[in-house]
Amino acid sequence: MKTLLWLCLPVALTGCAALSDARVEMDPPPVVQLPDLPQAQPRNGAIFNANTYRPLFEQHRARLVGDTLMISIVEKISASQSSTSEADRSGSLSGEISGLPGLDAAKVLGRASVGAKSGNKTTGKGSNQNSNEFTGTVTAIVQAVLPNGHLLITAEKQIGVNNNVDVLRFSGQVDPRAIGAGNVVDSTSVANVRIEQRGRGPAEGLHGIGWLSRFFLSLSPT
Repeated sequence: MKTLLWLCLPVALTGCAALSDARVEMDPPPVVQLPDLPQAQPRNGAIFNANTYRPLFEQHRARLVGDTLMISIVEKISASQSSTSEADRSGSLSGEISGLPGLDAAKVLGRASVGAKSGNKTTGKGSNQNSNEFTGTVTAIVQAVLPNGHLLITAEKQIGVNNNVDVLRFSGQVDPRAIGAGNVVDSTSVANVRIEQRGRGPAEGLHGIGWLSRFFLSLSPT
């Protein structure tokens, strides 16, 4: 009895194993190493400060660390793939014994013969389709400014309703020239985009497989 329990223990542990949780890597993407450019040292005075300077007639746009920038998320991606393969192979082999030394082959063997045929045919077909659409707006914060003036931005928005919390994360690299009126930039103009939208709460567990179902799936040969 103990031996049977020990044999069933690995199967039970396999069924209770948690499924891999697919997540978007939100770590900052590798930054292209640009050559260091000599920068003129600002001359700050009692009134003028280069860190907080804003031209009087300039429309407000993000350009310094800590500035905010509105991101208009408009992502629509679709992809399809199909493949078909077919292989057909056949072969045959035949032989006949007409005579033997010292024996009358007609009486001993009659017309003994041997033959074989083989054939193999394989056909395969597969297709895959994927479509994603995401729209929304989120305000990002400039985390760093590259030597060429590009902005590294990150954003996070959390909305809680009752026991459910929806989390939206966004990060990427923005060229200041792509920032439009109203300090808004489309997500299609952002490089190295990372977008993640997840929910936390009771509804999150409905998208997974229960431990008992995983147990029986682990026993399935397919």
